[in-house]
Order: sequence, then C-alpha cells, then structure tokens
Amino acid sequence: MKQLIESIVKPLVDFPKDVHVDVVEEDNRVTYQLSVNKTDIGKVIGKQGRVAKAIRTVVYAAGSSQQKKIFLEIGE
Repeated sequence: MKQLIESIVKPLVDFPKDVHVDVVEEDNRVTYQLSVNKTDIGKVIGKQGRVAKAIRTVVYAAGSSQQKKIFLEIGE
C-alpha cells in the first residue's frame, strides 16, 4: 500500500524525493501519513481537495480486502 501511495503521488509533485509515507498500525485501523515538500502540498490536495479525495478513493479501494480501516493523512 505504501508503494501504491508513493507511485500515485510522485508524478504529481516537483520534488519526488521528498515524498515519504509512514505507517501507523493500531488494533483495528491503519493510518498512512503522507508527507511532501511544503511547496507541493497544494498539488497533492488539489482544487477543493479533489486530488486528495481521488487518492483516498484509490487507497481505500485497494485496502478494502483488509479487515482493518484505512486512513490517509496528508501533511508537510
């Protein structure tokens, strides 16, 4: 899942080396924390959050087979 998120986000940003995904696993949920360069945050979120929503949709669909809930947090 981590590689999926990186492969979606890296082509969108100007600084692909600054894209990092951290995984936080709890009992019934997995949180993926996406961090990008400060100048690229707008490109990842998109107008009215459309790009972020599309990324989350793909991630949630890919993780639907897991028994845990999946969350994606986007930050700097």
